[in-house]
Amino acid sequence: MKRVKYVAGVIVTLLVLVLAYGSLVEPRFILDEERHSITIPDLGEEWEGAEVAFLADIQVGMWGTNTGMAERAVERIVEEEPDLILLGGDFVYGDDPSTVDDAMSILQPIVDSGITTAAVLGNHDYEAHAEEKLTSALESAGISVLLNEALPLSPADASPEEQFHVVGVGPARPGLDHVELALADLPESAPRMVLMHNPATYTELPAESAPLSVAGHTHCGQVALPGTLDWSWMGLTEEERIVTGGFAPDDHGEAGNQMFVTCGIGFSLVPVRIAAPPQIVFFELSAAE
Repeated sequence: MKRVKYVAGVIVTLLVLVLAYGSLVEPRFILDEERHSITIPDLGEEWEGAEVAFLADIQVGMWGTNTGMAERAVERIVEEEPDLILLGGDFVYGDDPSTVDDAMSILQPIVDSGITTAAVLGNHDYEAHAEEKLTSALESAGISVLLNEALPLSPADASPEEQFHVVGVGPARPGLDHVELALADLPESAPRMVLMHNPATYTELPAESAPLSVAGHTHCGQVALPGTLDWSWMGLTEEERIVTGGFAPDDHGEAGNQMFVTCGIGFSLVPVRIAAPPQIVFFELSAAE
């Protein structure tokens, strides 16, 4: 009986320590940075070697919200001085209208930096009925909000086929994600990246249309076994196959496409992260040979 109590006590102690780590340490003190080199077909010389930063899911308004880490992530991105910043949606969480102002306050260093920035909204932004206020606030601050459309970037005097584009796809909600519409006005040979919130949209992209697509939404499952996101909470509970984090496998999606899913910054449901720390990602672009 004493042995049983001892074992039970050890298990309870370990669980308490793991939960304390997952709520107080990993999400608030560990910021993961990933860096990848990506080749983009037909990329112009002006974008050769350019750096693109990607940030998603700050989710201001979630109980136990992670604003301190969000501020740190934004500060780190601005410090890096990338050529382009992409924001992957879920700026807010819940239905408190003040969260939009709080989210914009966190993003202010990006605005002040003058770095070209594009964004899409996420499912929680719509669930909070904040899409109009967010879009207005972001665009007033100089951040382009894309909803199933392609944004041409410099040089402005280049032809549409030569300009680098960011293609923004709406969140995976009925009536909001239209891949065909997002690609409709994009010249077939134009160099591009695809920005979306939910990685589920990736399989809808036609072959050779997305040499790099980026997504958030998953938080890398928030709770995972170390070393494998396939054994995360989301990876085990989703009915359909989903890329929880990192690069999608070669057999996921159409030929010539690739996708990276970031762990993001904030929380969903519970303010815990275990083996899925907050993350920012940097991509260095080069022309395909």
